[in-house]
Amino acid sequence: MSTPYRIDGLQYANWSPKIFEEMAKGGVHAVHVTIAYHETFREMVLQVEAWNRWFERFPERIMMGRTAADIDTAKATGRTAIFFGFQNPSPIEDDIGLIEICHTLGARFMQLSYNNQSFLATGCYEAEDPGITRFGKQAIAEMNRVGLVVDMSHSAERSTLEAIDISSRPIAITHANPHWWHPALRNKSDEVLRALTGRGGMLGFSVYPHHLKDGSHCTRESFCAMIAECAARYGAENIGIGTDLCQDQPDSVVEWMRVGRWSKQMDFGEGSADNPGFPPMPEWFHDNRDFDSIEAGLREVGMSEAEIAGIMGGNWYRFFQQNFVALSPT
Repeated sequence: MSTPYRIDGLQYANWSPKIFEEMAKGGVHAVHVTIAYHETFREMVLQVEAWNRWFERFPERIMMGRTAADIDTAKATGRTAIFFGFQNPSPIEDDIGLIEICHTLGARFMQLSYNNQSFLATGCYEAEDPGITRFGKQAIAEMNRVGLVVDMSHSAERSTLEAIDISSRPIAITHANPHWWHPALRNKSDEVLRALTGRGGMLGFSVYPHHLKDGSHCTRESFCAMIAECAARYGAENIGIGTDLCQDQPDSVVEWMRVGRWSKQMDFGEGSADNPGFPPMPEWFHDNRDFDSIEAGLREVGMSEAEIAGIMGGNWYRFFQQNFVALSPT
């Protein structure tokens, strides 16, 4: 028995007809896809153009997603709704006016930083975290106004706590796990997760091996037991899946993700300097056809059908419904 909605809070796959077919086979109704890591505004627009071609070529498999209602359309027609997001604020450059334009083009999530210091906030690999910048405070207010969700998945502790506090709308951590389960630098502290969910924010659980206890050898039972514990601590209504699936990407893409243009040397970040490529996925989740596996694992650890339905997509649906639309003028 599958849940009413299946929504993935983040993927960065090497998109292809094969993957679109696998999303259909996995019953995935919506995916938040990364269209920018370090791209400028114009480079991001080229990614939108590329996705427009995908939508034209495969209208029976994928469609543009802008609102939660588009997920219902996708579900009714056997397609997957694609929602755009940025893992860095680089597409807005230093121009607050581009926030609304990015939203108009379809962006629905934007991380305030990606590992490093940005114009807006501090990334989790910086030695010091001075918090949200002056520009960052203005950007959050504008993002709140237009319906562009603040994402702090790669941001540092103080910056994340400040973003939660500053934002007038709930924010998201689309792809991370709790630090108490696996102490990766990218995973989030109990303090952050309590603050996030206490304000109605969403956490998407990642299956990227560097975020998992025991890495590629993490068991499904361990992963699902962690989710059950998070439901007990933070509320089952505030959690979902954000796989961070990087399916079929060549190892060379890791350099763009971690380095962009800012360094002449490889920044190894998560994982071993001896193997800067993508780690093997855990045996129970390889691609979009494996959402059944997570759902079965949640049943095995004793979660209720209502809780499972929320985690597999219902909670993201509600969050999208409430936060992808502009605030009403006062």
